[in-house]
Amino acid sequence: MKLSELLKQDKCSLSFEVFPPKTDTAFSSVREATEEIAQLNPSFVSVTYGAGGGTSRYTLEIAKNIKQTYGVPTLAHLTCVSSTRETVHARIEDMKNAGIENVMALRGDLTPEMENADRSKWTYRHAVDLVHELKESGADFCIGGACYPEIHPESANQKEDILYLKEKVDAGCEFLTTQMFFDNNLLYNFLYKIREAGITVPIIPGIMPITNAKQVERAVKLSGSFMPQRFKSLVDKYGSSPDAMKQAGIVYALDQIIDLYANGIKNVHVYSMNKPDVAEKIQSNLSEIIR
Repeated sequence: MKLSELLKQDKCSLSFEVFPPKTDTAFSSVREATEEIAQLNPSFVSVTYGAGGGTSRYTLEIAKNIKQTYGVPTLAHLTCVSSTRETVHARIEDMKNAGIENVMALRGDLTPEMENADRSKWTYRHAVDLVHELKESGADFCIGGACYPEIHPESANQKEDILYLKEKVDAGCEFLTTQMFFDNNLLYNFLYKIREAGITVPIIPGIMPITNAKQVERAVKLSGSFMPQRFKSLVDKYGSSPDAMKQAGIVYALDQIIDLYANGIKNVHVYSMNKPDVAEKIQSNLSEIIR
C-alpha cells in the first residue's frame, strides 16, 4: 500500500523504524529483530539506508521481507549524497524490481571528509535533487521527505528552512516525517508555520524513546533537539540505572504520543532502533487508543 493512501485514513496509526546491519555478519540478528517488529503489525515499517551505502542492499532485503512475509507496508530510505546519477538510477531500478512502493528521499549525512569537499561538482547536493530524479525516472513511487520541527542544523534560520522544505514538496514529496523532538509544543508551532507557508502534505511526527543515557548526547548531535527540563531531570534521576531509564524513556515517549493523538495528530512514527521490546511496550500501551 502506498503511504499516501494510508495517511488518508481517519484513524490513529503507529509506525516503527528499523535499520540494516553495519556488517554482513550482523544481518541474521538484525533481520530477526525487524521481523519481530513487523509481527506487531504496525501501519508501516520504515527501513533506513546503510551508512555510506556499504550495506544498502540490506535495506531492500529487509523492506521486501517485511512486506512479502508479514504483509506490512514498507518505506525504504534512499540517500544521494555524493552519488553519481548512474548509481542512483541503479538503486531506483533495484527498488522497482523489489516491489517497493514507498521511498524516503534523503540527502544523507555528511562525513567529515564530505564537509570539507568541493560540493559544486556533486550531481546531488540536496534532497530535492533526489526527489526530482525519482519523479523523472517514471517509477510509480510514493515519495516522502524529512523535516525538522526546530531547524535543520545547516539552515541559517527556520524561515529559510521552511522555504527549502516547500521546494521539496513542490518537487513531489507526498508526506514528511519529522526528525525527533522532545517537546510537542515545538511541533505544534512548526505545523502552524508550514501550513501558513502553503505546505499541506501530511506530517508524521517522529518520536524517539530514549532508553539509555548515552542516547541523549547522540540525539542532540544528530538533530540539535531541544531537551526540556523535565526530560533532563528524568535522565539525571534514572540515567545511571539501565532498567529504570528504559522504563522512564518509554513512558516519556508514550506521554508525547498520547498528547499528539489527543491534539488531532493521527499518524505517529517511532524510531524504535531495532528494539522489538521497546516497540511492543509502546504499542501495547496504546492498544485502546489506536484501535
